[in-house]
Amino acid sequence: MDWNDKLQRIIDYTEDHLQRKEEPVDMDEITRISGCSYHFFLKVFSYMNGISYAEYVRHRKLTLAGYDLKSSPIKVVDLSYKYGYDSPTSFTKAFQQFHGISPKEARGASARLQVLPRMQVYTRNKYSWRIEHKPSFRLIGKRASISCIAGSPQTEIPGFWNECQKNGIYSQIISLDTGKPKGLFGISEKYDEASDQLSYAIMAISDYILPEGFCEMQIPETSWAVFDCRGPVPQAIQEGWDYLRKEWLVKYPFQHASCPELEWYSDGNSYSSEYLSQIWIPIIIKED
Repeated sequence: MDWNDKLQRIIDYTEDHLQRKEEPVDMDEITRISGCSYHFFLKVFSYMNGISYAEYVRHRKLTLAGYDLKSSPIKVVDLSYKYGYDSPTSFTKAFQQFHGISPKEARGASARLQVLPRMQVYTRNKYSWRIEHKPSFRLIGKRASISCIAGSPQTEIPGFWNECQKNGIYSQIISLDTGKPKGLFGISEKYDEASDQLSYAIMAISDYILPEGFCEMQIPETSWAVFDCRGPVPQAIQEGWDYLRKEWLVKYPFQHASCPELEWYSDGNSYSSEYLSQIWIPIIIKED
């Protein structure tokens, strides 16, 4: 097993403890996975990722704490112990250093929080694409406003997905999915130049009655250039877009159709190296 594989396994182990088990990471387990001393692992992690392991864990905890404050009535004292701080005071100080605002201010509707996305060890992806013609379909789900300040969408969009997973919206959308095959869509819609905000939605194909508080969208019959992305998200889908912008779109042979570009996320383990996500670009095919 090479170092990329070892680091990915350690990151997966770390995230599992932070997000699911809510337990401290075990240095002995990291030593076992890495096959070297914990001290040497720390050196390798910093060298390969440009951030120390301790800093990565700390920033991920504070990122997750921000989601908790936004999506639940949890008390700051409980949140501080949940993420391993000795006291609410030390937690509040760390939170303010990372996010730039206090935990109390973070509950405000207009508060903007920092996000350190889950790390994925880089592997160069190979992409396949094809043209598919699809009939009209109806989507239902939830929308959010995303800042388009440099670099913000790459952190705020994964943050919106994580928030929906924590507040139950994600599970609700999955339960309404009637698509074949099943999977969720990420959709970047209208851009407001004045506020530099983008409307982004998480949706599923559905025949159910629209639940209260949800939104819907009708996608017309369209031809699509469909690109397969393999690997854990959000990195796989972000690298897919990077590939499209730098290579495929430069040689773009089709006229863009008048409906939004879509991201599709399959029904499976989104942490797996074999996980399938797709980018759908609407195109107009000119007949001879």
